[in-house]
Amino acid sequence: MAERQYDVAIIGGGPGGYVAAIRAAQHGLKVGLVERDKLGGVCLNWGCIPTKALLRSAELYSIFKRSAEFGITHTGLGFDFSKIIARSRGISERISKGVEYLMKKNKIDIIRGTAKLAGKNFLEVSTDGKDAETIKASNIIIATGGRPRTISGVVIDRKKIISSTEAMALTEQPKSMLILGGGAIGIEFAYFYNTFGTKVTVIEMMPNILPLEDKEQVKIVETSLKKSGIEILTGTKVERVTVGDEVTVAVSDANGKKELKAAVALMAIGVQANIENLGLENAGIKLENGFIQTNEFCKTNVDALYAIGDVAGPPLLAHVASHEGIVAADHIAGKAAHGIDRTNIPSCIYCQPQVASVGLTEEAALAKGYKIKVGRFPFRPLGKAMALGESEGAVKLIFEEKYGELLGAHIVGSEATEMIAELVTARALETTWYELHSTMHAHPTLSEAIMEAAGEAYGVALHI
Repeated sequence: MAERQYDVAIIGGGPGGYVAAIRAAQHGLKVGLVERDKLGGVCLNWGCIPTKALLRSAELYSIFKRSAEFGITHTGLGFDFSKIIARSRGISERISKGVEYLMKKNKIDIIRGTAKLAGKNFLEVSTDGKDAETIKASNIIIATGGRPRTISGVVIDRKKIISSTEAMALTEQPKSMLILGGGAIGIEFAYFYNTFGTKVTVIEMMPNILPLEDKEQVKIVETSLKKSGIEILTGTKVERVTVGDEVTVAVSDANGKKELKAAVALMAIGVQANIENLGLENAGIKLENGFIQTNEFCKTNVDALYAIGDVAGPPLLAHVASHEGIVAADHIAGKAAHGIDRTNIPSCIYCQPQVASVGLTEEAALAKGYKIKVGRFPFRPLGKAMALGESEGAVKLIFEEKYGELLGAHIVGSEATEMIAELVTARALETTWYELHSTMHAHPTLSEAIMEAAGEAYGVALHI
């Protein structure tokens, strides 16, 4: 069989890889995409999309339980856990097929198998570990993603000790769950399972859950989650995990040691890169802390070799992977207008209340030596929040004192993950407090809280 040749070969068809493929094809480059599983990667199949479908079911169920507040009565409110899971899986299937359509539309070759670097410009692609095919490419993009990390000595058996993959596809709802890790993944699943009646305990080693978020805003979330019945143990270290009829987790904190038991334990302590068996050593690619080193254009230390998404390091987010895919493809085509701005990446957490942020926290801004102005505005006075019955939350904005530059933005509350886009754009345009406050915001909307928070920082808010 003749050796296939491409301008760009991409390893991995997740949100980074398939977007890079489309962008490269738009530039008129011949593209081959190697994928051994379903297109869309973890995000579309086992991450971002299916979890949001699950969380939507939880959100609706929570609202239905409060329906009397809205003058609506019902009898026999219940749920079918298996149908909730099935809906989530069905949505993932539809989206994955949509990606396949996009590949055909853009004339991208899908090469089924597992790829390994065989030098700077060559890939060996095998199926079931045999029948290797050599592919030559002028440029190669590594987009192999990541997988759940686990605590040393603890094996994810996918039955009693599960990862996020199993958590979104359990056939039966567990009566109790210990969640090891209070980051975004852990908190989203805590909200979901708690809503439907699972007894949930979150164990976090750091002093607070969501440790990358603004501490003041996290207090709002933590208070809400605890009020809903979730037990949260912060400053707590996992010492040992044993499996029997139940999972037993031995933990320690400032007050001593104790054991916790539950039907299952969800490992949610983070993600590690899929760098094994890629032949990185064959090409001389450098690693740092278990991730591939890249520059602002996603290029590795080796010419014509790029890496994007989780394999290239934090923040490990699907929208980062997609954006990196665009930048890498543009750079390969010689049309990159700019590199990655890692100071302006939005973070979104889809529990209720939602959490969204961009830029510096108040603590980080002070640590960097900035003199700051901080503006806060709660959702409670907003007419739209009251109409929705969603008055929990607040907007917090951090500005550089003298010139009013927006350093960071932090939102907790309904639709926070939608609202953050305004502030990401504002930072990209170097917007100040004045533009945010003086720009007309529609009424009634939740986004009025952004306008008011900007004014509050400089003493001109109207409704507080």
